Amino acid sequence: MYRSHNCGELNASNINTEVTLAGWVQKSRDKGFMNWVDLRDRYGITQLIFDESRSDKTVFELAKTLGREFVIQVKGTVIEREAKNKNIPTGEIEILVTELTILNAALTPPFTIEDETDGGEDIRMKYRYLDIRRNPVKNSLLFRHKVAMEVRKYLSDLDFCEVETPYLIKSTPEGARDFVVPSRMNEGQFYALPQSPQTFKQLLMVGGMDKYFQIVKCFRDEDLRADRQPEFTQIDCEMAFVEQEDILNVFEGLTRHLLKEIKGIEVDKFPRITYDYAMKTYGNDKPDIRFGMEFGELNEFAQHKDFPVFNAAELVVGIAVPGAGNYTRKEIDGLIDWVKRPQVGASGMVYAKCNDDGTFKSSVDKFYDQDDLGKWAKITGAKPGDMIFVLSGPANKTRTQLSALRMELATRLGLRKPEEFAPLWVVDFPLLELDEESGRYHAMHHPFTSPKPEDMQLLETDPGKVRANAYDMVLNGNEIGGGSIRIHDKATQQLMFKYLGFTEEEAKAQFGFLMDAFQFGAPPHGGLAFGLDRLVAILGGQETIRDFIAFPKNNSGRDVMIDAPAKIDDAQLKELHIKLDTI
Repeated sequence: MYRSHNCGELNASNINTEVTLAGWVQKSRDKGFMNWVDLRDRYGITQLIFDESRSDKTVFELAKTLGREFVIQVKGTVIEREAKNKNIPTGEIEILVTELTILNAALTPPFTIEDETDGGEDIRMKYRYLDIRRNPVKNSLLFRHKVAMEVRKYLSDLDFCEVETPYLIKSTPEGARDFVVPSRMNEGQFYALPQSPQTFKQLLMVGGMDKYFQIVKCFRDEDLRADRQPEFTQIDCEMAFVEQEDILNVFEGLTRHLLKEIKGIEVDKFPRITYDYAMKTYGNDKPDIRFGMEFGELNEFAQHKDFPVFNAAELVVGIAVPGAGNYTRKEIDGLIDWVKRPQVGASGMVYAKCNDDGTFKSSVDKFYDQDDLGKWAKITGAKPGDMIFVLSGPANKTRTQLSALRMELATRLGLRKPEEFAPLWVVDFPLLELDEESGRYHAMHHPFTSPKPEDMQLLETDPGKVRANAYDMVLNGNEIGGGSIRIHDKATQQLMFKYLGFTEEEAKAQFGFLMDAFQFGAPPHGGLAFGLDRLVAILGGQETIRDFIAFPKNNSGRDVMIDAPAKIDDAQLKELHIKLDTI
């Protein structure tokens, strides 16, 4: 037996108990006649004491050879600690060691295994197995486990069945780029790794499984960022004989359950807003509603004067920033420079200060009087002491720019509090979106999403106005899940493929198996998928997902620890029927 207890459980009630512990040496303090060692495992830290007058001489001398991260086993007696440490659960006791075994020596780690480490991100990614020993990463992985277990518990209690679906599937032309896998046994043919189990979960509904879920790996070969990895994990769900309301209720329940069990927070309201309202009011389809600063459209009150910038704009829109009336000119100029950055792309910004006495001072006083500025304040909801920031230009582009400014200001003002949670649903998305370069429509979600029944007739006359029977769940300005009611009959699915530019032959070649299945009694069905990595990070109060993934990739999609992706040898290439001159 390597251990009778772990390093986090012993306390004063165990005094005089003989114990066996095993773990890693966190640090040691040699005082000549006395040596203390902090022993660490996943559960905590226990202090060991080696005393020249009380310990065996061989054990005492061996203890002096211990280095950081040595793996050791000790036997000894729990005794009361003289200098108690109230910051750890084991701080009242220590172990007077009688036996010491070095299970494995260790090189000096390339960074300190401490909560606050001296290791940069690159070096910690290379030695990720060491980084996992640190409490912040270890606790993030344990937190992820807890969330996943609560998800399984909640869905299983509602009679959902977890079913595994294949990882080696067929490449499809919709969505992001696929990762492809050459087939050795089928020369010149390739599998694809799934971007989601979408068609398989629909086939499970045709198969009568009724309620399905899976915590599943998915793969997308796309550009990376802090909240995106080439492989990611979904909580994938599907239900038969349901309408949109049924799905929203089930997954509101799941989100409430997680917030209560994981964070101890009760959430009463799940607002529902349309896609059009979200874009008009917040400038994006995943608004953070923990704070205000809602958009106020100012065309009516800004385009009747001789200010040419506003008069030429499709949209003039502003936000009221609470308490920003005391911003200095330097701070305002800094914000103007911020919105002019290429990442935002605004050409400039107008501002108006709301003075405490009810008057206004703006950067365009030459063109607008106090009455005009008062109307701006009313439309944006500005109060004395606030500042109104106004952007103008093409409608969609300007809303996107102001949305970026809104989020930046909220961050600077401390309004995006990680321990506050504000979920909502965004519904009634457009079914299709037009690619201006190709002139083709693309599915905004995916080609299996059902149109709103009342909009079906618009498919022939005005496809851009057709609304999807689709919904996204948003939490704190992040889309954490999305789904739709699916098409479940062959005729409608064929029509959808037609409007997406597929020929009959292409549709049959890519998705014939699904349309064939619809002819054998497919029930009405719909579902949703949560992004587990992002959900866990948000619940954990973080913006990035890497620390909640055991072995993440870097921004180039590389695993620097195992050095992947990597070249394969000529023999493997030959077996896969891949010629070197094609690579």
